[in-house]
Amino acid sequence: MRMSTIKVLGYLIAIAMVFTYGIVGTYTIGADGGFKGYPKGSHSILNATYFTVVTLGTVGYGDIIPVTPEARAFVIILILAGVSVFLSAVAVIGGEFMTSRIENLYGSISAFDKRLFSSHVVLIGTNNTNQYLAEKLKHSGIRTIIITSDKVKAEQLKSQGFHTFIADATSDSDMKKFNLDKAKSIVIDVKDGSRAIYVLLVARSIAKSAKIVVLAPTAEAAKYIRGLNAATNVINPADIAAKEISNAIFSAEYKKEKHL
Repeated sequence: MRMSTIKVLGYLIAIAMVFTYGIVGTYTIGADGGFKGYPKGSHSILNATYFTVVTLGTVGYGDIIPVTPEARAFVIILILAGVSVFLSAVAVIGGEFMTSRIENLYGSISAFDKRLFSSHVVLIGTNNTNQYLAEKLKHSGIRTIIITSDKVKAEQLKSQGFHTFIADATSDSDMKKFNLDKAKSIVIDVKDGSRAIYVLLVARSIAKSAKIVVLAPTAEAAKYIRGLNAATNVINPADIAAKEISNAIFSAEYKKEKHL
């Protein structure tokens, strides 16, 4: 049973306990004349339930009013307990519902998927380099998974047969699901330099010995990331492209001059 499911069950039990406290307390105090408007000689469970529901529902019809100090203290505790439990329950159950909805829309990690999470290559981010690399690795038959926060891109890659998952790469809890500590290599290819640093630090905290390659979007980001000593390789694709273009230009000029 997942921890979130246990929390939901816990809050449901807490809600039941609040209702029980309200009904039993109202029934007992009502019998002693603690409420104005409470039917005399008719302190039934139905009346106690009615007052508890009206109070916790913040309706407040005013037909039954606490008049004794004991009754007022009881109602204060009932309201405070009800508000705190209900607000917490709504937050937890709502979060569980949204998580379940996301999993239904974008797929949860199945038992089959988990078989991929060993001696695998993890591509974090879906920039051009990682997409090209994913194609190469797929043709080579190397176990590869792609992690992205871009839902549209994830659906496109899934339709092309790539093992793609939606997750926040800066979240330690999210990334632990992918067994980064068992990965052969991790390649980080995200657009923003600061995000690349966060993703790198999270990945390295989980995967202590895995080879990590970071594609730095700028030369400045590459310099900073190298200073962290957290990655095996830091590559600036723009710098490599510039060198290749420069070599091609100078090579062409050299051949031209030699020909002359």
